Amino acid sequence: MQKIINFSLHNKLALWLMTLILAAAGIYSAMTMKMEMLPSISSPVITVTTPYPGATPEAVLDNVTDPIEKKVASMSGVDKVSSQSLQNASAITLQYDFGTDMDKAEKDLQEAIGKIDMPEEAQKPTIDRISMYTFPIISYSFSSDSNNIKELTKVIKDDLVPQIEGVDGVSSVTFSGQEVQQIELQFDEAELKKKGLTEDTVLQFIKGATTDAPLGLYTFGNDLKSIVVNGQFTSVDALKSLKIPMTGASQGAGQTAGAQAQANPAAGAQSANPAAAQMKLPTVELGDIAKIKNVASRDSISKTNGKDSLSIQVVKSDNANTVKLANDVKDIVNKFGKENKDINALLMMDQAKPIEDSVRTMVEKALIGALFAVIMILIFLRNIRSTFIAVVSIPMSILIALLILKQLNVTLNIMTLGAMTVAIGRVIDDSIVVIENIFRRMSLKNERLSGSALIADATREMFIPIMSSTLVTIAVFLPLGLVSGSIGELFRPFALTVVFALLASLLIAITIVPMLGHIFFRNGIKGHHDEKPGAIAGFYRRILDWSLRHKWIVGLLSILLLVGSLMLMPFVGTSFISTGEDKLLALTYKPQPGETEDEVVKHAETVQHYLSNKKYVENVQFSVGGKNPFSPIASNDMAMMVEYNKNTPNWDDEAEKVLDKLATYNYPGSWKNQDFATGGASNSVSVSVVGPSTDAIRSTVDKVEKAMKDEKALSNVDSSLSASYDEYTLKVDHDKLSELGLTAGQVAMTLNQRSPDTVVTKVGQGGKSTEVVLTKAEQNNWTKQKLEDTKITSPLGRDVKLSDIVKIEEGKSSDTITREDGDVSATVDSKIKADDVGKTTADVQQAIDKIDTPSNVSIHVGGTNQDIGESFSQLGIAMLAAIGIVYLILVLTFKGGLAPLAILFSLPFTVIGVIIGLLLAKETLSVPSMIGVLMLIGIVVTNAIVLIDRVIHMENSGLSTRDALLEAASTRVRPILMTALATIGALSPLLFGGDGSVLISKALGVTVIGGLVSSTLLTLIVVPVVYEMLMAIKNRKKRKQTITETR
Repeated sequence: MQKIINFSLHNKLALWLMTLILAAAGIYSAMTMKMEMLPSISSPVITVTTPYPGATPEAVLDNVTDPIEKKVASMSGVDKVSSQSLQNASAITLQYDFGTDMDKAEKDLQEAIGKIDMPEEAQKPTIDRISMYTFPIISYSFSSDSNNIKELTKVIKDDLVPQIEGVDGVSSVTFSGQEVQQIELQFDEAELKKKGLTEDTVLQFIKGATTDAPLGLYTFGNDLKSIVVNGQFTSVDALKSLKIPMTGASQGAGQTAGAQAQANPAAGAQSANPAAAQMKLPTVELGDIAKIKNVASRDSISKTNGKDSLSIQVVKSDNANTVKLANDVKDIVNKFGKENKDINALLMMDQAKPIEDSVRTMVEKALIGALFAVIMILIFLRNIRSTFIAVVSIPMSILIALLILKQLNVTLNIMTLGAMTVAIGRVIDDSIVVIENIFRRMSLKNERLSGSALIADATREMFIPIMSSTLVTIAVFLPLGLVSGSIGELFRPFALTVVFALLASLLIAITIVPMLGHIFFRNGIKGHHDEKPGAIAGFYRRILDWSLRHKWIVGLLSILLLVGSLMLMPFVGTSFISTGEDKLLALTYKPQPGETEDEVVKHAETVQHYLSNKKYVENVQFSVGGKNPFSPIASNDMAMMVEYNKNTPNWDDEAEKVLDKLATYNYPGSWKNQDFATGGASNSVSVSVVGPSTDAIRSTVDKVEKAMKDEKALSNVDSSLSASYDEYTLKVDHDKLSELGLTAGQVAMTLNQRSPDTVVTKVGQGGKSTEVVLTKAEQNNWTKQKLEDTKITSPLGRDVKLSDIVKIEEGKSSDTITREDGDVSATVDSKIKADDVGKTTADVQQAIDKIDTPSNVSIHVGGTNQDIGESFSQLGIAMLAAIGIVYLILVLTFKGGLAPLAILFSLPFTVIGVIIGLLLAKETLSVPSMIGVLMLIGIVVTNAIVLIDRVIHMENSGLSTRDALLEAASTRVRPILMTALATIGALSPLLFGGDGSVLISKALGVTVIGGLVSSTLLTLIVVPVVYEMLMAIKNRKKRKQTITETR
């Protein structure tokens, strides 16, 4: 170590150059680092979505969901399997253990699902890995006064979207409200019957006639030529002119055409052409038995501020820079807007702006904190040059930390920036201790050394305490590696930032600080004085002298203070993580079974009108139908984004007020506000009810929902259990069907007017084709009698009443069947309005315990309080591990166990300041405050180390323990108070304003400042008292041992 110090003093130019290089590299790293709101958290969740057109929830469960669940439940790493069986689709979510290799898990899942026998009608399952980047980072709404939706869709799709998709980092661009062209084919049942045809035979003939397939290479002499059969129609008129055979032979012709198309497409096409057939058959043109027309179709409806619109959402890839990507997209849209002045582009959501605001706010807080720290040091040192030397460690430590973080691909987010704010008060400690010792030694009249020799000796003298202090603080953050789950991943960059900054500060304290000290104090300093204590040191020495003579009084008062503060703990309350305040509501409406898309659009328009007239509301956009971030399976669900002015008052109550208003409209479906709290850290209670069937749990779910709605501290109470609706089940008579040449599938096709549209063929050429979709005329005036009287036409042309071939049974059903680990389940979710999450959850648990439940139904209360319990438990273990590591380092440093034990006595008294601080600031004990307690272990012990190291040093020089303690009180009180006040000053900006510091919040600042105040004051008294007591016991034992040996 002496060599490093001497190198710094004798190679100033080289050190200056290295400092400038490191500073430049750090600045470059800071400017090029990716900016995100939060650290990248790998969520171990995979979803499996399987469309099953035309299937009921029960059929989806039996044929798709259940086989997949059984296959994946026992796979390695799978922690929980939950599923939703809906009409037309299955959605399964697999929760894996944290630490699972998700690439391998996804590959294994694909292989396992590939081995499952799915129904022919079921489409290929889609496997998606869920991440924090699944949701869009930017969303636009486009409307036009001069263009209709069709023209607007074309312009946006052809001119704008390709540019956005070409931006580096864009994963996908999704649409809502776009208009697409398709050809509808609707059979005329009366004409079909008159011509002796059925839908099935005609559809088979169309598919055979429009075969489009390559046949491969054929030898023509010495040449090879490719042959392709092209039966595709190039226009709607050509499709209408397709001649369909009308006799019984038409069925065979169609079937033959279909079969031959698979074995030999050329023959299939030839046989499908009547002109090429040897036998002339009576025919009818397709246009005579079916309505065929071009239509404009919208898979979803989108409106913004009352006008028809088209919205796009941009999703980023995991490795993309959110801020850069969003800004690139905005530049493209702005350029597009200038070129298309008749199109209005409205930015509905931009995740880059809150990130930039948060980063800017945290940087401002860090700078203010650094300024406060500098002021504290200047007050104590009263020397500008010494203050400047100490302050150099702040920017250099931060820049070196940024350089290392950049190499590790850590992003610049509120966690890393918050860590820098926290570290500012600590990185300056080592430099303060060194420069204060140099300054003190130079001020002494009797100092025998001077110049570089004095500076080197003064630096070396403080190396052991600053090294052990730094290692102790670093050791405190090592156990964060024991914290698993999202909290561990969230705070790991925080810990890395502090660790790198502290290591850099230690290096700076033994290199740059002595080098600058030698430059600025080459000729010494004026005003030498004897080593007499100043006013503060003298005051402290007198108090300590009294305390050492009245140990039991000091001990009793300390214990009373500690016990008294612990008794206040129940009044503090608990919470998880403070939530953000983005002025945005994301409302969703889930319609009741049977509600049509038009009805949902009318509901949305009414709500949009209400919200648009509310004060502070700036924009309202909704989409109905299709897919959206809150409903990944196409449905009639509605998603509405409501943008408020950033100065909206009483924001915490706004969502509840809006939902209360919407409830007065008495729409049959359910409204919900999707919480966009930063990091998903919304305080909530979630109660799950599990049982053998939907009917078995329904009454219990209703009781739970009522009990939670009675809790005043809860809002937005909503049940996931779907409402039941009447259902007719058609039990087919297979014998009768066989006699008539019918199948259950043909019966279903005849009746199913609400099934997803079936693509029959395509019309077009040149790579641009339009789908021909089979549709049915909807009938909304059904009765049971009308259903029974419905005629089914057999392949032989015979009409049969439905009641003759099926038995109609009445019952109840649900549009969604939710299961968890194989059992049917439902959840009742709610948002907690109160600050004390723990108390609210306990009240809910007490209310739930009063509910009588069937023996086969169980209730589990989860949500934020469960997260609190798990996180506090893991952080508690981390604290115990940190204390153990700290004690080990201290034992190695002091080469004994008693001095470290005395130092650790400073820890319990942090609790006094923590609890009183949280109460005064009206904060709860949360994850940030627990991280603050963890930090206090390192900070408080550091102050005690500086004191006890001096005591031991003076004892070794011949002073008694009492005299050594009093001498250390005089010489070490100033650096201890300086480091403590510098840390308090650096953290004080966190106490004011919430923007940008949601997770590194006011709670953390209050915890550290409160704990530091109480522990510093008591450390200066309690640690010396305990140390003298331990030394007295040690000396007593030593004397007894000496007497025993002499005897």
